[in-house]
Amino acid sequence: MAKRTTPGDPLSREQWAAQIAAFEEPHGARGARKTPLSIERILDTALQIVEGEGFDALSMRRVATALQTGPASLYAHVRNKGELDDLLIGKLCARVVLPTPDPRQWQRQIIDVCGQLREQFLRYPGISRATLATAPNSLDTLRVSEGMLAILLCAGVPAQSAAWVIDAAYLYVTAYSLESSLRNQPGPELDNRVLDRSETIERLNMLPANSFPYTVAHTHELTAGEGNDRFNFTLGLLFSDSLMSTSLSNQP
Repeated sequence: MAKRTTPGDPLSREQWAAQIAAFEEPHGARGARKTPLSIERILDTALQIVEGEGFDALSMRRVATALQTGPASLYAHVRNKGELDDLLIGKLCARVVLPTPDPRQWQRQIIDVCGQLREQFLRYPGISRATLATAPNSLDTLRVSEGMLAILLCAGVPAQSAAWVIDAAYLYVTAYSLESSLRNQPGPELDNRVLDRSETIERLNMLPANSFPYTVAHTHELTAGEGNDRFNFTLGLLFSDSLMSTSLSNQP
């Protein structure tokens, strides 16, 4: 319940936003009963927008419109678009199931965690870009980092190496998911840049062999890979057995 104010007291941010929201509603709707607005409703609506229209379509005003309210109503719960993005990533991270660390299968465990993140990001095209904007403030996001760190430390990976390789893995999952989103849902502006495999092979084969001998000779290898083959290969390199003996003491 909102705190009562005496005449002359300034309204709280929530009270002020609620007052503006009521003013923005159509006159005929002000007396109608509506489902109370909450952070969960805002986040669920935002994810529906991203899932159906892509991350670029997401804005505070777009969410307000979908909820049939004014933008000011949202600001009583979410301060700005940056906070909305952070909360959305946190909500997706909350869906990731973290295993009990097992040094005998640490590689499988941590690659699985990365795979779960990838699937969440791919479900909502372009949303992984939100992870690049700011440092996470959501405890759900930090919970995933904590789980990954626990897996690596349990396996005997040095702490500094573990911290840096987790950062590299996050960046890779983010970039992989973003590129996949662009390829799977190209807009008109991307039609001339996103090529399918057969077109890529054809273009590579057109290169003059005397100037690009290795590219022409290895066209198959350069374009190979189905499904998550490349994803799993790259993470397999990041989390290889050599990571357990990596020493950073001699780094400049």
